[in-house]
Amino acid sequence: MSAPYILVVDDEPDICGLVKEILEDENYEVGTAENGASARRALRERRPDLILLDVMMPGMNGFETCRVLKKDKVTQDIPIIFMTALSDTEDKVKGFALGAVDYVTKPIEEQEVLARVNTQLALRQSLHDIRSQNQEIERRNRE
Repeated sequence: MSAPYILVVDDEPDICGLVKEILEDENYEVGTAENGASARRALRERRPDLILLDVMMPGMNGFETCRVLKKDKVTQDIPIIFMTALSDTEDKVKGFALGAVDYVTKPIEEQEVLARVNTQLALRQSLHDIRSQNQEIERRNRE
């Protein structure tokens, strides 16, 4: 089985580089994008298992990017973890309402990022396994 692929979207190259390094040290495959528009282009080339998405970006911000991705049938099931310095409840609730599964606060803490990423990837794998088992049960019932 290949390593999970994670797309990191942040307009700050230092943040992208740091998160990419943290994840690659754990043997994840990592792609980067500097804004919402470049993230959408990257998604046409390769579908990630998880997206780490900065909230505050010029142009299409993270909230808008999340909203667009969650409306698209091709990308709606990809879990999104917001990366942000925003810490008020209103912003967090807005992110969850748009479809994000979690938040990582800035400044980035390596162990927190890994814990949240590992949890979401495990949940995604479990959901995939359940769907596969349900399809197998349905197939057997038809026979």
